[in-house]
Amino acid sequence: MSLRTALYDWHVSHGGRMVDFAGWQMPVQYTTLVDEHNAVRTSSGIFDIAHMGRLRFEGPEAAALLDRICTNDVSKLNVGDVRYSLVCNERGGILDDVLIYRFDSHYLLVVNASNREKIVNWVIHHGRSFDCQMTDLTRDTFMFAVQGPRAAVLIDNLVSAATVDMKYYSALETEVCGVPGYVSRTGYTGEDGFEIILPNSHAIKGWEKLLSATALAGSRPCGLGARDTLRLEAAMPLYGHELSEEIDPLTAGLAFAVKIKKPADFISKGALQQIQSHPTGKTRVGLRLATPRIPREKMPIVHNGEPVGDVTSGTKSPTLGVSIAMGYVPTELSAPGTTLQIDIRGTHEEAKVVSLPFYKRA
Repeated sequence: MSLRTALYDWHVSHGGRMVDFAGWQMPVQYTTLVDEHNAVRTSSGIFDIAHMGRLRFEGPEAAALLDRICTNDVSKLNVGDVRYSLVCNERGGILDDVLIYRFDSHYLLVVNASNREKIVNWVIHHGRSFDCQMTDLTRDTFMFAVQGPRAAVLIDNLVSAATVDMKYYSALETEVCGVPGYVSRTGYTGEDGFEIILPNSHAIKGWEKLLSATALAGSRPCGLGARDTLRLEAAMPLYGHELSEEIDPLTAGLAFAVKIKKPADFISKGALQQIQSHPTGKTRVGLRLATPRIPREKMPIVHNGEPVGDVTSGTKSPTLGVSIAMGYVPTELSAPGTTLQIDIRGTHEEAKVVSLPFYKRA
């Protein structure tokens, strides 16, 4: 049976179209995908993201354990820092892409819903020799995101801290709706944004208080459909599409989150050093189509009549008004301006390689 977030009944009663996503019942949309997408680009959108895993690490060797399993350098994090990282296996394949939060007494690791159990088991297996306790907070807490140019204004109505002064990719412990919670400033849409974590018991209170503040602002609740089109315009990879255990972070264009020279001897270091010296010859690219037809996952990318890769994600961009896609192609075909084709149901449609991201806010 699928899991439900603390807002499941609210979603159903307010017209949310529910779908199973990574074992959770989640709203894919409330009105139309385009309306919800545009609300985030022009004002703000509010997302239930409580399906994402939230793992707390505490103890004298919490940082050492995280440095062992993560590719980024946890030892350099200051209190309040948030960092993007990868958890990779011994071959360099990506087990998950994660966010690491550092607080005064502990760390949080936010992981993808589809990978939570896998990462929990990975931590248990590799953490036996570390003096560190991991607690899975996922089912006891609620998490939502506010994304868009008005996000900071809306969040200030909900928390006691001055969020407008928070740096991008930072977090703090503060009071939310009268109870201890967390606020972070990150995002997955290409816009400014915040995330709130608070106890399940206060989920509806926080959600409805935020919605009452959005009534005159053009903001609205948004589902997973808009979240996907927004992240694709921003060229942010999605696990199970651009990322998998068959893809390493260097090939995926995520070298910024891999600190080969960090002091910790992390699990995937040897494999990633080898890939760094001998690249796979594949590169993640953005493709802009000349046709309004929509490219879908696993459709072949073609050059000179021969398949050279596959689409990993594709959509009709609501912001740009054109069809876009991401995929992996041979590095020699990855330069912006290169003309390729996508096989859309037997027809080879022209697609040009373009610089990523497709969309970047002013």
